[in-house]
Amino acid sequence: MRSDNAKSGMQQAPARSLYRALGLTEEELARPLVGVVSSYNEIVPGHMNLDKIVEAVKQGVSMAGGTPIVFPAIAVCDGIAMGHEGMKYSLVTRDLIADSTECMAIAHQFDALVMVPNCDKNVPGLLMAAARLNIPTVFVSGGPMLAGRVKGEKRSLSSMFEAVGAYAAGTMTEEDVTEFECKVCPTCGSCSGMYTANSMNCLTEVLGMGLQGNGTIPAVYSERIRLAKHAGMAVMEMLKKNICPRDIMTEKAFRNALTMDMALGCSTNSMLHLPAIAHEAGVELNVDIANEISAKTPNLCHLAPAGPTYMEDLNEAGGIYAVMNEIAKLGLLNLDCMTVTGKTVEENIKGCRNRNPEVIRPVENPYSETGGIAVLRGNLAPDSCVVKRSAVVPEMLKHEGPARVFDCEEDAIAAIKGGKIAAGDVVVIRYEGPKGGPGMREMLNPTSAIAGMGLGSSVALITDGRFSGASRGASIGHVCPEAAAGGPIGLVEEGDIISIDINANTINIKVSDEELARRRAHWTPKSKEVSGYLKRYRRLVTSADRGAVLED
Repeated sequence: MRSDNAKSGMQQAPARSLYRALGLTEEELARPLVGVVSSYNEIVPGHMNLDKIVEAVKQGVSMAGGTPIVFPAIAVCDGIAMGHEGMKYSLVTRDLIADSTECMAIAHQFDALVMVPNCDKNVPGLLMAAARLNIPTVFVSGGPMLAGRVKGEKRSLSSMFEAVGAYAAGTMTEEDVTEFECKVCPTCGSCSGMYTANSMNCLTEVLGMGLQGNGTIPAVYSERIRLAKHAGMAVMEMLKKNICPRDIMTEKAFRNALTMDMALGCSTNSMLHLPAIAHEAGVELNVDIANEISAKTPNLCHLAPAGPTYMEDLNEAGGIYAVMNEIAKLGLLNLDCMTVTGKTVEENIKGCRNRNPEVIRPVENPYSETGGIAVLRGNLAPDSCVVKRSAVVPEMLKHEGPARVFDCEEDAIAAIKGGKIAAGDVVVIRYEGPKGGPGMREMLNPTSAIAGMGLGSSVALITDGRFSGASRGASIGHVCPEAAAGGPIGLVEEGDIISIDINANTINIKVSDEELARRRAHWTPKSKEVSGYLKRYRRLVTSADRGAVLED
């Protein structure tokens, strides 16, 4: 056992004395030591129940003959961090989580790990760590929140942000906003739509790193506790069979994840996280293949914010395996991929049927013939940008309008809520990328303000920052190169005409090459004063099209 390096032989008697200080018995030390990575905290609603998940995991590990030992991972609540400087500290935690988990696992020579994440950067951060460490590892998340109910309709966090925009537009009263505030987030769990946290938990199932139901069983269901116990048992089976993350997270598995990303209509943040996870697994995942996969993958689900269904509905309809079975009918999945069950994808999804064709459209009747995410290119984004096509209204799939240019998120929000943005405009927010932010803030506030002001079907938003999975509309993010790195988005001037064709995968500024060259000759990218961790992050971070991974 790997843990023998820390606990066996005369040389390790001092270490054993410290294990004894923990109250561990001879019998416990003779067993494999399984690290349980707990993301529990009291500030993130998606994590407030993880103490119960962790206890269930520990029981599962113990029942299967292991000794579970808990250590922590941090997590930021993106909803609470949204709209102020705190959002600069969200994406950056992904690498802190991966690094600190690596440190703990190797320093203490754990034989295996069970990761217990739930929210946006926590899931990919721990997947990155799993790929890097490559010891037997199973994931079990805390599960999604139930949808709220306001005035007889299901609602979620995105409705809350849009309510603020509606209040600014004078179409909603303060009392209405308060009712939303009190009802849209009714339980613990990751927010109830197909936002980033749920997208990544669902894709963890697809990758083969989580058991069936990991992405969809609601946080408050007792079934989630049973799932956690089975996760603890599963990791012990993996240890016996020596099944490790890199046996599971192969190039074929990542293609499966991108395919299901398109079918489910996941958050655009998946296009930031999947390349970063793949990078740690030794797989180079180029975003260019997203359009190739999207072209042949139908979009089968319209969960909030794209439609009126929620994670609880997807769970009742059969969950991720049911969607995978639909997509498998088209021969689009690699069915021979290994998973944490010790079985292949084909064996796992066999017999998992679609119980509600209104929630999971059959492949014969998709929402669209192409996938939920599109990668665009053009002279505004030579290296790519990303949009959640499934959440764009048909009339905005092709749009042309004048640029309204802002060098930070706050200025854009003030203009939107101040009534200074008109139908047809293209809002451009720059210097919010990985280096420019730094930290690549999410733009849920401006996109929700646009929707709440009644402009969701007539105004586009383009940024070198990124979007929450709760954003909807023609919200185009991850513009590369970013402004701070000399990208053309930094050359856009007020009133320039921007042309967007999402179905054609193009985005262009209607300015001649000669004029852009003239502007560049008189332009120096802006650089914000930062200190502490953000200063180091800015120095090391790469572009969004590479997953914003860190490199010297």
